Amino acid sequence: MNQITKIEDEIAVLKEKLRNHSLYQSLDEIDDVKLFMENHVFAVWDFMSLLKFLQNDLTCTSIPWTPVQSPVIARFVNEIVHGEESDLDESGKPKSHFEMYLNAMQQVGANTAAIDKFVQRITAGQSVAESLNFAAVDQRVADFVNYTFSLIEDGKSHEVASSFTFGREDVIPEMFMAVLNKSDAENTKYNKLRYYLERHIELDGDEHGPLALKMIQELCAEDTRKWEEVLHVAIESLNKRIELWDAIDELIVQQKANSLQEKA
Repeated sequence: MNQITKIEDEIAVLKEKLRNHSLYQSLDEIDDVKLFMENHVFAVWDFMSLLKFLQNDLTCTSIPWTPVQSPVIARFVNEIVHGEESDLDESGKPKSHFEMYLNAMQQVGANTAAIDKFVQRITAGQSVAESLNFAAVDQRVADFVNYTFSLIEDGKSHEVASSFTFGREDVIPEMFMAVLNKSDAENTKYNKLRYYLERHIELDGDEHGPLALKMIQELCAEDTRKWEEVLHVAIESLNKRIELWDAIDELIVQQKANSLQEKA
């Protein structure tokens, strides 16, 4: 059994728990999708920070340029960056997946105030923790982002690569598609979100997923300690994602309860 297969076997239960999370049963109206996106957008943002750490660490982004230790890994990372940071949106314009997500939020009527404030503070040079606090982000969402940056600050490429590869299990798109089909059967009102989901599935399944696994293999090679740390971070990251899903599910359930009370 190779190391990748071993890790996938070890995390299979957590991935199944994520796939069968009660959150997906809570997503049955467009208002639920809005609330989901308002919180999940922070995970979309910090995913890019994981990726940019890998690019900074595994490719040469400084001047003067020097050859990298592994051109194979550099190619993997740069190909993923190309797709995530400068993909083409539904109208053929270059755009990052984070920006596509923001555009989709705006189109469905989700509130972007918190993520806008957060990014403004980050751009102004504030720390991630300070910016999360300023934007009044739900503490459980903030905990998820802070965990991501604890890995980045620790600075181990194989651990960051593990969280990037194994810890970002995709949102199950069928649940979103069912809501979109019910709310926008003609694909005219929410086409940006539909495009984002379809593009995300296409890239992750056909290109970025396999590339990320190859990156892990290259980074760890025959180093047993690194493989053990990759497994540890994979388990930890999936548990953090489950905790994030728990939090968003609770927020949606509470929103539904409040809506019922208002109608009563």
